[in-house]
Amino acid sequence: MTIGKFVVDIRRFKKLSSKPKFLAKFFSPQEMKFLMEKHFPIYRIAEMFTAKMAFMKAMGVAARGCKLNEVSILTDYNGIYYVSLSGKAKTVFASKHRKIAIDCTHTRVVALATVIIYE
Repeated sequence: MTIGKFVVDIRRFKKLSSKPKFLAKFFSPQEMKFLMEKHFPIYRIAEMFTAKMAFMKAMGVAARGCKLNEVSILTDYNGIYYVSLSGKAKTVFASKHRKIAIDCTHTRVVALATVIIYE
């Protein structure tokens, strides 16, 4: 079992959230669709970014060479976050036969995510 945790200051995303180049670099097409439907709320962008970074930290050395837009942080019909992988991230993770637990939260100032990878 490995754990990754990441926290960011939400205010840092205010300027970045209006830059298409930034968003395309870090978010998958599925995430972009979700964010567009929600009118790009800054707290949601920050939560999704922190979850991606927490996932990469939990993966450790195995995450080398994986791109952040290959890790999609999505929500189910109940609004619960889950991770969907593509590209190298999917290949690396699938070879390990593990599962992912994710938790995200935010205040007005910070967003925090914890990812647990377990067998």
